[in-house]
Order: sequence, then structure tokens, then C-alpha cells
Amino acid sequence: MREFIVEADGGSRGNPGPAGYGAVVSDAATGETLREAAEYLGVVTNNVAEYSGLLAGLRAARELDPEATVHVRMDSKLVVEQMSGRWKIKHPGIKPLAAEAARILPPGRVTYEWIPREQNKHADRLANEAMDAGVRGEAWSASDSRAALDTPEARPVMPEPSGLPEPSGPPGDAAAGAARARAAAAVAGVAGADAGAGDAPAGHAPAGKAAADLRAAQAVAAPGTETAAARTPAPSATPSSGWAPADMGPPATFVLLRHGETPLTPQKRFSGSGGSDPSLSDIGREQAERTAAHLARRGTVQAIVASPLARTRETAGIVAARLGLDVTVDDGLRETDFGAWEGLTFAEVRERHPGDLNAWLSSPDAEPTGGGESFAATASRIAAARDRLTAAYAGRTVLLVTHVTPIKTFVRLALGAPPEALFRMELSAASLSAVAYYADGNASVRLFNETSHLR
Repeated sequence: MREFIVEADGGSRGNPGPAGYGAVVSDAATGETLREAAEYLGVVTNNVAEYSGLLAGLRAARELDPEATVHVRMDSKLVVEQMSGRWKIKHPGIKPLAAEAARILPPGRVTYEWIPREQNKHADRLANEAMDAGVRGEAWSASDSRAALDTPEARPVMPEPSGLPEPSGPPGDAAAGAARARAAAAVAGVAGADAGAGDAPAGHAPAGKAAADLRAAQAVAAPGTETAAARTPAPSATPSSGWAPADMGPPATFVLLRHGETPLTPQKRFSGSGGSDPSLSDIGREQAERTAAHLARRGTVQAIVASPLARTRETAGIVAARLGLDVTVDDGLRETDFGAWEGLTFAEVRERHPGDLNAWLSSPDAEPTGGGESFAATASRIAAARDRLTAAYAGRTVLLVTHVTPIKTFVRLALGAPPEALFRMELSAASLSAVAYYADGNASVRLFNETSHLR
């Protein structure tokens, strides 16, 4: 029976920040390198990146010989102790990753060993190459691994954790690139790639590169979507150099999930809090399942809060079942009440209530026919919910399962955009967006507006 050595590592520049993993499979008898793997993961935590490296290494070993025994060597005490069964896995986002790793090969054929970081240079180098490629907007390839082992390390050295670090919102995509991140930073008056000395921990990457990577983490978005990072509406809020340096601690991050499709969604009918309160369609439930799987893979969500309406509670329940979390209901996340327009299409409203519709399109203070809720009233309600939830989930990542108007309002308020910006955004059913709120009052917005990326 063949025996393989799997060395794996993962890192996150910012924790959470731009992250990647590396894995190496070698022959235990000869020491020959048989397979290398590396990948940029977007914005995730250090622990998620490490588990991703483990998964890649085990899968590569199984592809080489499904009957082989495998000895895993990693410099992550957390992963080694958890996979060896000596430490409990408490974090709900890590549990599915560990369970998946345990299923790749029979437990009796996999052993684990902790090694010092200096003995894991090969996998560490691959992880850094993947991160470097990702920040450039490129995919890692085997040709990248020709770099010398003594290449200056860019990944901050993280202390061995006593528990899991706080994760952040959903990851971005390498295709967004560092150029877009730096452009967004320049708009806010942040210095370029060579600025920001002191943002990186002493003794690691050049400070300018680490600061640029941190800004990239806050500005990266999915391909084909807009990205923006801006101040909250408060006029006194001033962007700080480097955008949320490490001494400010992790932000409160709201991952904003629009509910899955209902029978009214494809017909584009007004469906607020004053209508028939429809449940999800079969398609909507499938969308919620895909979203749940996506969020489980990322392992970043720590709590779930939902609107009280049926479609959001059903969506939240599907995700919660996958993540092993409970759902808290917050009335502040409900959809706008569209009054007499509930259940009607835009064309039908224009035909029946043209004057009221024109007024509604012209002023955030105008109410839908029949005593519905104005956008100004919705904004006040959402701002109160934002402040309440930010205080309750400081430094944590919470999934808010809500509706089109609340999500647009969260984004609009974070960007300091005018009320008419609501009419310039479109959100797909089961789409994801994220707003991170920092201690200095700044906010970072990331948009993921297509459900296709969850397939």
C-alpha cells in the first residue's frame, strides 16, 4: 500500500481578508513531489483557508491512489487537533469543512501531525502565490510555483488560536483585481499601494503591500457587479488611513440575503408587508438550498436574523438548518408596505393610480395609495434596525434575511447615496450583498447580485 505525505496551509491577509491555500502531496518513501494545488479563495478567515488547503490535499491524494494511506502535516494546531479528535469543533462554519475532510478517505488511513511553520514552507509558498495571483486578478497555475522558496513572505504570521477568529462577509473574486480596490481607495483619499506603513504587523510583509491587500479585501466584488466602499451618511465620519486598521478590531458585518423566489417574483408584482405574504415557490426553495450550501462552504456566518414575513422566515430556516444555527426574527427587517398596490404590477399601478405613482417616484416622503409606507419611513426603520443590530453583533458576522427595499436601503445608507438611488439598483432573488460597519463609522459594501454564482 502506498503512503503519501500531505502538507497543507492556508492564509488570510487581514483575517478575514484576501485568502488562499496551498497543498502538496509527496511520496512518503522517496520524498518526490507528486501533486501541487493552490487557489485564491476571496475574502475568508485564516481557519477557513487552512481547512480548504487540507481538503485540496486530501482530494489530490485520493485521486493519485484511493487506497493509499495519508499522513497530514500542517502548522495549524487548530486543524490538527480538531481533525485528530482531541479538540471539539464548536464553530458552525467550520463543522461542515471538517466533516467533508473526514469523508474523503477512511479515518483509519489518515493521520495528522503538527509541524512548525518553517517546516511547512512548500505549502505556505503555494498559498502565498495563490493570494498574490488573486489580488492581481489572475488564477494560480503550476507555473507560479517556480518562485524561489526564499521569496519574501506576504502573509502575516498568525498566532496559534485559542478559539476561532471572527469571520467576515462573503468573499470577493480575484477578477475584481487590486486596481479596482486601489481606485476605490483613492476616491476616499486613501494613499496608494506604497502607503499605510504600520497597517501590517511588524516583521511581515512590506507595510504598503499589506495595506493595499487589506483595502482590496474591503473593495473586491463578484465579477460583473459594482463595488463601492464609502462613508456612512454622518457628515462627521472621515475615512481613516488604511480603512479600518487592525487596532479597530473586526467590523460588524451584515450579509444581506434577499429571500428566494415566490410566485409573485417572476411577475414583478409589488409584494410588501401589507399583501398576501406569499411563501417560496419550488424555485425559491431551490435557490435557498443553493445559498445555504454556499454559505456553509464559506463558514463565515455566526448568526441569522430574519424579517417576520413568510418568505424570509422560510429562506432563513433552510439556511439555518444547513448551518446549525437558530433564527431570530426582527420586525425592523420587514418589507415596505405598498398599500393598495400590493399584488399589482408597475403597469397596473400606473393605469389605476397614476398621480400617486408619479408622486412616489418623485419624493421619498410620498406614500403608496391607501396609506402604504413611504421610502423615508422605511429608511428610518432600517437605520434603527441597523444601529440596534450593529450593537448586538459587534465584531461578528450576521446573516440578515430580508427583502428588496430593506437591502437597497442598507446599501444606500452605507454609501451615503440619495433616496433616488433606490431606483437604480436591482437585486435578484436569493442574491447576497454585504455591509461591514467599522468602529470609526465607516462602512464597506460588497455586492453579489446573481444567484448563478451559487450553482
